[in-house]
Amino acid sequence: MANSNSKAAMLVNLILLLSLLLIFNMAESRFFGIGHAKAKTLTPSCLSIYGAEEGDTCFGITQAFNLTTDFFNQINPNLNCDQMFVGQWLCVDGFLS
Repeated sequence: MANSNSKAAMLVNLILLLSLLLIFNMAESRFFGIGHAKAKTLTPSCLSIYGAEEGDTCFGITQAFNLTTDFFNQINPNLNCDQMFVGQWLCVDGFLS
């Protein structure tokens, strides 16, 4: 009887130990970024610029240069459309690499 309880206790301990190792392994791989692909950040390259004029808006510029809003925002990553000023250089043609 004691032998059977000992085997059951050993099995439970083995399962707990393997579970602990699995949890530790998952936590460590997240901490070090192992096994998790990071999204590649694209770098904008500008081929043509436009100097903002009085009354310009981001939407108006995208319409004038036949750009999608998403692409315009990608090639002008630091642009704050609410604080655009006269003379600000904006990329209106380019690519992402």
